[in-house]
Amino acid sequence: MDETRTSATLQGDVALEKEKVKSGSIGRKELRNASVSGKDLYDIRGLEVFFPVRQSFFKAMVSTEKHWVRAVDGVSFTIGAGEILALVGESGCGKTTTGRTLLGLEAQTGGQIIYKGLEVGRFTPGAIRDYRRHCQIIFQDPYNAINPKHTIFDIVAEPLVVNHLTSNEREKEERVIRALEEAGLRPARDYLYRYPHELSGGQRQRVCIAGAIVLEPDMIVADEPVASLDVSIRNDILKLMVQHKKELGVTYLFITHDLSLAWVISDRIAVMYLGKIVEIGETEEVVANPQHPYTKALISVIPVPDPTTKRERTILTGETPNPAAIPTGCRFHPRCPEVMDICSEQSPVDVQIRGTHYAACLRLNGHS
Repeated sequence: MDETRTSATLQGDVALEKEKVKSGSIGRKELRNASVSGKDLYDIRGLEVFFPVRQSFFKAMVSTEKHWVRAVDGVSFTIGAGEILALVGESGCGKTTTGRTLLGLEAQTGGQIIYKGLEVGRFTPGAIRDYRRHCQIIFQDPYNAINPKHTIFDIVAEPLVVNHLTSNEREKEERVIRALEEAGLRPARDYLYRYPHELSGGQRQRVCIAGAIVLEPDMIVADEPVASLDVSIRNDILKLMVQHKKELGVTYLFITHDLSLAWVISDRIAVMYLGKIVEIGETEEVVANPQHPYTKALISVIPVPDPTTKRERTILTGETPNPAAIPTGCRFHPRCPEVMDICSEQSPVDVQIRGTHYAACLRLNGHS
């Protein structure tokens, strides 16, 4: 082991000993010894993420009421170890904010994020740093997610350097090569010293995937990972993610606005609308037996291979309401094709349809 690594290790150990752990906080040792209890890697309970609405100076002086954008508003779900959960919804529904909050990239306003039985909100700064080694993210746009001035080797090796996970250059190179090959860039040595502008869009996204899996994480948040890629390349990236799930045991939160993609890749689907999960369940169950009107509308517009097949499509009218001024009652009622008078007055609660399939609609509560 080289002297630089030894010094960094000693400094880290000293910092760990000096770290002030508040009453009830969870430190590095507890996180290191944590394991998955049961089958759930994550248990999200009533998660809330609010952002303050910016006001002009004069309006802020005279207004006493503070307004908030309720990006994520009381979301609860679990993510099983080794599963792919698809979080589906249109732009602005809060799905990306949910994923970023799970990684600690956004501060939660309320609720709990339980990882391996430990509450992430109680982690010490040192534990948060270690936690992020186990939970990575793949961003939507591979053209902006990687530094154009760095070589592919430097990009993929950076997480190893930041976390002091290799003892010498040879070990670092071996781990980078292995990550690139697992991401489908073969032979990996041909890509090590290229720059991003020398790669195609699909190859850049594979570099982003390699940068995520090089740390051997438990969980990856894939935020629209194929949205900017050609259809021919999308299939390869999706197959790669399924392969990582089976061979490496990686858990995915797959964020997308395309329900047809979620249908192909996921084990379970959670449908999100305006900060709330309106339906969740096993993928085949939700697609075959949708209960919420929003889910029905999304499924009705999924393309089918046979052009002669006739289906009744549900086209939603209007725009998504402003998350800073959420409608009263059911937040979907201004656009709902099955709306009732009570929908503007009462908020729906989750109703169990079958097994792990739940939906939140007042019609399921016996109203008609």
